Amino acid sequence: MSERARPPDDIAPVDFFSSWIVAAVNGDHDRRARLADTNAVIELELTGEDGGFFTVRIEEGLVSGAPGDGEHADLRVCVDVDTWRALNRGDVSAPEVLLRRRVKLSGSFLLGMKLHLILG
Repeated sequence: MSERARPPDDIAPVDFFSSWIVAAVNGDHDRRARLADTNAVIELELTGEDGGFFTVRIEEGLVSGAPGDGEHADLRVCVDVDTWRALNRGDVSAPEVLLRRRVKLSGSFLLGMKLHLILG
């Protein structure tokens, strides 16, 4: 497996969730196959400059994303923009961020465990 594509470091969260992650996941056969049995709504709250609420939907291996809160979200994730960017760059790992309590998860713990397959 090759290393995953990384978004530009200065990408706006709205661009990341509305188009970049959608293209990255939907264009990656391996990722889509790993998500084939997942149907979920994830709400992400990014705090800090350029932050906001974003929703990612997974249906039969396909991902869509948009600004706004995820009504009836299966998983809610709250993280600051700087940590989110560090995760995107690969400077920190998801387990490290969880252990350091730099991200808060509520909802489906199982889906939280799969989050790195979706966004990573």
